[in-house]
Amino acid sequence: MMDCKRALQEANGDVDSAVDILRKKGLVTLAKRAGRETTEGLVVSGSSEDGKTVVLATLCCETDFVAKSDAFIAAAEKLVQCGLVCAVSEGVENILSTEIDGKSFKDVLVETVSKTGEKTEVGDYSRYSVDGSGMIRVYIHFNKKVGTMVQIETSNDDTAGSEVVKKTAADIAMHITAIKPLGLDRDCIDAETVAKEKAIYAEQVKGKPESIIEKIVEGKLKKFFGENCLLDQAFVKDDSKTVSQVLAEAAKEAGGEARITKFVRFEVG
Repeated sequence: MMDCKRALQEANGDVDSAVDILRKKGLVTLAKRAGRETTEGLVVSGSSEDGKTVVLATLCCETDFVAKSDAFIAAAEKLVQCGLVCAVSEGVENILSTEIDGKSFKDVLVETVSKTGEKTEVGDYSRYSVDGSGMIRVYIHFNKKVGTMVQIETSNDDTAGSEVVKKTAADIAMHITAIKPLGLDRDCIDAETVAKEKAIYAEQVKGKPESIIEKIVEGKLKKFFGENCLLDQAFVKDDSKTVSQVLAEAAKEAGGEARITKFVRFEVG
């Protein structure tokens, strides 16, 4: 409020000039605080009216106090709106240039910084869309610091609309948030990570016969995939089944089939 008063005084009461002064102040603040860490903030999400398009994003700042402020929360809501109309479905740089009501989200950030006095930036942004039968489910933890978006393809609309499949999809989103899988399946784990794990396992059994080393390494690698690939992970609410088995059973009960096609997990801090 004091910044607004001073800006109006400097602009001799001209509101438009005062706004420009505040924007310049925000840019200066951004420049001064460029090296600051943004370890606080919010995970936010929103969807189109038909629920077929969903956005998950993070807006980050320096302190939890600012993350709870009205100005920051308003900016986070605007981030979701921009995400739903952005020309590209991922990439922070794309969201910054997206406009709502003639104002880019970069301008929104500058205005927010001028109000809060803290460095504020978009941490992550992704948008999923369902073309055929299926659904997108989001789970955001109660502290709003971590969240997941998962897309599921179904064999028909009735399966997608069944309560059992919708509940299972929501549970899977919660599972991802809690268990932190590295990828959907083995093919989604990058080769460098796999090679590093194999090297560690081989070192652990160094000195044994080559044939035995190979079997031990393969066994450990299988366990690694089971712990880190979503489809092979033990389901958090029933560890006697894998995530893929739980979804398959739910879809079968609904009279169809379902499969997870992709997911993202974002965390602040």
